[in-house]
Amino acid sequence: MSRALLIENGTLLSTGGMLSVRRDHSILIEDGLITRIAPRARIGRFTGERIDAAGKVVLPGLINAHTHFYSTFARGLTKAKPSSDFMGVLRNLWWRLDSALTTEDCYYSALVALLDSIRHGTTTLIDHHASPHAVSGSLDAIWRAVKESGLRACLCYEVSDRDGARIAEEGLAENVRFIRRCQTDGGAHLQALFGLHASFTLSDATLTTAASLGRELQTGFHIHVAEAQGDQDAARRSSGRRVVERLKSFGILGERSIAAHCIHVTRREMDLLAETGTAVAHNPQSNLNNAVGIADVIELRRRGALVGLGTDAMTTNMLEELRVALWAQHLGRDNPSVGFGEVTGALFLGNAKIAGRIFGLRFGELRPGAAGDLAIFDYDPSTPLTGANALGHAVFGLSQAPVDTTIVGGRVLMLHKKLTLDLDEAWINARARELAKKLWQRM
Repeated sequence: MSRALLIENGTLLSTGGMLSVRRDHSILIEDGLITRIAPRARIGRFTGERIDAAGKVVLPGLINAHTHFYSTFARGLTKAKPSSDFMGVLRNLWWRLDSALTTEDCYYSALVALLDSIRHGTTTLIDHHASPHAVSGSLDAIWRAVKESGLRACLCYEVSDRDGARIAEEGLAENVRFIRRCQTDGGAHLQALFGLHASFTLSDATLTTAASLGRELQTGFHIHVAEAQGDQDAARRSSGRRVVERLKSFGILGERSIAAHCIHVTRREMDLLAETGTAVAHNPQSNLNNAVGIADVIELRRRGALVGLGTDAMTTNMLEELRVALWAQHLGRDNPSVGFGEVTGALFLGNAKIAGRIFGLRFGELRPGAAGDLAIFDYDPSTPLTGANALGHAVFGLSQAPVDTTIVGGRVLMLHKKLTLDLDEAWINARARELAKKLWQRM
């Protein structure tokens, strides 16, 4: 039975390809895809579900190119000792936290992050998971949360040698099992990549095995790349190569792979990322918070690399991340007039292309044939809104406006700021608090 939804009377802002603004238009979604866009009078008779978007702006659903759902349980955590560098942050906080996670923690931390994402109009997320003492079945727990949220997500398990050979082998097996499950049952809402932590925690033997399994599964990889200078130093010591060169030699790069961060990369490495078609996920708030540097998004784009925007779990609000990305490029180049096209392109064009590679759908566009994923903002602009200045409104106006309604594949997940899911959010938050408290005690 087909499902149809009509969004009426909105101001449509299409961010993919040619920017366009259409006022008092309606969008018809059928069987998960946009099938028609026209002025209300030309839509004709319709008997399905309707949403009135008068006085609101309709955007394609936002996409997060790199996050960590489990980081939800770090909110308010005070047990980590202060760190003076990035390795200290990993050892004192994240590697202690992920080592204490249970399978139930994986489920609830993901569910809370997903519900937050709905509230911010984020409809597709690419997650990178680690729980080294609860590896097997951890991705199934997150799968359950994704299914219950109605969002789209691409999952992976972070393989690393830092916890020993047995846990690394479990991580390899978890990726293989889950990728096969998604290839069979994931459909349009759940997909998988092969997760790897970072070059400096991966031996040649583990990379060789992962690359072989990835080729067999015909999948891409999701890995942190040169987030801090220490990753490069370790690669040079162990292999005589830089990180991107090392990963390329093992076959980790490619059009279905995501290299997160890419801060400390040379121009030659940027060229390799571009030549292999590897996507770069830029995460400015996390990078600034960890004091590891600012990725040169402008040069990456100039050299032809595909750049998307992630949050590294610092937020679920992609427009907040967009603003910080722009300020960071200004600071990094000591020039307040650069980077606008590159960072807005990362969110609205790069992320759509990255997600399209993974899910086989057209994202980021309001046009027939595109995914029926929409974010409706409660935004009635006080200055002219046109195709020529739409991105300026996104950065300085829409980013400050609340999301009214979130839709994925024609299914309404939030309507007029209220979740429509069959979930008890108060109970979920209460249980999450209980689990987080126990997690912190184990740490």
